[in-house]
Amino acid sequence: MKQAPAGLRIMAVGAAEERTDAQQRAVVDNGIAVQGSANTMSAVEYLRSRNVGTAVIERVLLEPKQRRSQK
Repeated sequence: MKQAPAGLRIMAVGAAEERTDAQQRAVVDNGIAVQGSANTMSAVEYLRSRNVGTAVIERVLLEPKQRRSQK
């Protein structure tokens, strides 16, 4: 089986990472929305159930100033 040239392999990995980042961003944004419409514990449970790391959960829910900037 032939392998793709190194440059193409890197591009494929980059595309997968971007997709995962976009999915993760959507999950975190939804978690923040849950916090606003329900409460912090519901948002924590939502984010944990979607495998968001503890450090990220704490940062986005407990330290709003540390969130990424909205574009």
